[in-house]
Amino acid sequence: MQFNNKKVLLTGANGGIGQAVAKAFAEGGALLAVADIAVDDINAQAHLPGDLSDDKYINNLVPSAIEALGGLDIVVNNAGIMRRGDVTETSVEDFDVSVAVNVRAPYILCRAAIDHMAANGGGVIINVSSCWGVHPGPGHAVYCMSKAAIASLTQCMGRDHAHQGIRVNAVCPNEVNTPMLRTGFERRGFDPVTAVQELNKTVPIGRIAEAEDIADVITFLASDQARYICGELIEINGGKPVS
Repeated sequence: MQFNNKKVLLTGANGGIGQAVAKAFAEGGALLAVADIAVDDINAQAHLPGDLSDDKYINNLVPSAIEALGGLDIVVNNAGIMRRGDVTETSVEDFDVSVAVNVRAPYILCRAAIDHMAANGGGVIINVSSCWGVHPGPGHAVYCMSKAAIASLTQCMGRDHAHQGIRVNAVCPNEVNTPMLRTGFERRGFDPVTAVQELNKTVPIGRIAEAEDIADVITFLASDQARYICGELIEINGGKPVS
């Protein structure tokens, strides 16, 4: 995909998917502003580290990216956290931080980005939801709720702002072979290599997704080749349903 001098803000840039997305945009010639707790090692024009649950940081992020890059054409709300358990196994703190990072931060960033894009001829916003936000699975009540919220918000914004030349879509991955997935297995006492091998057997296509599989869909949606796709939730699941 070609993004010559397109100005991109990417959150969650230091995660597995985030790094793959940053690399894909950079290889396409984009100018990148990257946001995460730590972003120093990512090749980008602007490094904007911070905490997405901090309102001061969130409210300044889009203006900071615009100042650093000279504008803003594409926003990818990739950052997210997962709190496992049903509602009796999760805390109000789990709920609050999940809503802050997975819903409130993208909401605030989208508001600011839409104002800028509407005044400058349009743009693209891509949110990262989850298959579990479209088809809730067991034992992840707060996570599913937060990802369902961002999926619904995406559809609303896609329809509300298409007339301004702004396309808003979401990708909805199932399991992805990232450090977050492997760390989650380790915390639950599983060997991550064996666990991923077992997960691979559950996917009709033969394996769970790699970060690059998700990055390719994100960059496609950000490109002019997806110019007529708006307000959609694109599931990336290898044919595997949520169960």
